[in-house]
Amino acid sequence: MPARRPRLATVPSSTSHTKLPRWPATFRVGRRTIGEGCAPFLIAELSANHKQRFEEAVALIDAAAAAGADAVKLQTYTPDTITLPARTAPFRVGKGLWEGRYLYDLYGEAMTPWEWHADLARHARSRGLICFSTPFDESAVDFLEREMRPPVYKIASFEVNHIPLLRRVGATRKPVIMSTGMATEAEISLAVRTLHKAGCPALVLLKCVSAYPSQPRDFNLRSLTALRDTLLAPAGLSDHTMTEEVALGSVALGGCVIEKHFTIDRATGGVDSGFSLEPAEFARMAQAVRALHASLGRPILGPTRQDLKQRRFRRSIFVARDVARGAVLTTANLRIVRPADGLDPARWNEVLGRRARRALKAGTPLKPGDWS
Repeated sequence: MPARRPRLATVPSSTSHTKLPRWPATFRVGRRTIGEGCAPFLIAELSANHKQRFEEAVALIDAAAAAGADAVKLQTYTPDTITLPARTAPFRVGKGLWEGRYLYDLYGEAMTPWEWHADLARHARSRGLICFSTPFDESAVDFLEREMRPPVYKIASFEVNHIPLLRRVGATRKPVIMSTGMATEAEISLAVRTLHKAGCPALVLLKCVSAYPSQPRDFNLRSLTALRDTLLAPAGLSDHTMTEEVALGSVALGGCVIEKHFTIDRATGGVDSGFSLEPAEFARMAQAVRALHASLGRPILGPTRQDLKQRRFRRSIFVARDVARGAVLTTANLRIVRPADGLDPARWNEVLGRRARRALKAGTPLKPGDWS
């Protein structure tokens, strides 16, 4: 895992003329290399879909492993670390999935009990998964460093402007994956500089629409490349849609991380189940994005390995009728046909009208040296 800070580069910006760090194109998390050009790093976000049952959380991890995830992600907060136990209008959710709920009650239902974290991380590792979390305040980071020691941290889009949290996460000197959500360019830029100054060695920025669920038409997915090119960090996707099209589009645009909320069965409910993929859906998405990434290849022109095997069945110049030594080569005794064992058709005009240097038998490929 990188220990030193990346070098700085001056970046023109519509919102800031200060220097932004140029982050490493790739970095290691456990046995995985994450970043530009790498196979997409697939995160199954468990969030509140454990329904406050430890056995359900374990089952989610098992299902995520079977569905092809590279990592599972928790969220680390309590109602008291994220809001106030108030019953006034500002703390009541308006229209949407959680309409009418008070924030304190909602977060109490959604939180992952802190005493589960270490055991869930151990179980995830036993299934070959990386396990990490999104902390929502500094006390959560302190807890995670003490009890779970995750190899990477996630910053939620709603916390991009939480500068004290960013400083604490950066001080762990671990890589960070940060959703950008509703943040402006200036806010993202400040967050990036804060993480770097605090000691963060590597960063991935995720394009995100902070709506639950979100609609593909709202993604403005081309901004993923702008995010990468402006902020000088690898980019990826935090996706709350219920389909795989946006994920596929992000991979085509160079996205290296995809995060999706994950549930075993939406029908059984759960605070976040309404915008979470079930195992079969996640597995289909995982297979599709990995196949798409593999198909991208390199930006070169020319035949692929599969094409090279088929080149023999292109056309070439063959002797169509027996030709005596010294006879003129014409369209009557030569043909451009399949397969490609003979002379390249590009030399057709070069050989017409020339004389055979030796007798040529019908059905044989014309070769250099057969004419004079």
